[in-house]
Amino acid sequence: MESTVIKRSVVVAGRKTSISLEQEFWQGLKDIARADRTTVPTLLVAIRNWHRGNLSSAVRVYVFDHFRTKASAAARAEAFEIIPALANHESQAL
Repeated sequence: MESTVIKRSVVVAGRKTSISLEQEFWQGLKDIARADRTTVPTLLVAIRNWHRGNLSSAVRVYVFDHFRTKASAAARAEAFEIIPALANHESQAL
């Protein structure tokens, strides 16, 4: 799968800047903003305040961390759903 880097001009905290991100990261950013019931520009301000380095890199890290945390929580929830089934299976074996 080949990903294309897309460069967009945005206004963050009243300052015009450009961000170069792969399409997948742009989509992830939009998905996070929608889930948080906010806008992409507002989310970009939060990311800028969270990480003062290169904004494109900060967005990638933020999006990655968001979905990694979400996946980890889902895995933990799945594990806790399996535990009662395993306990029930073990008690029946005794």
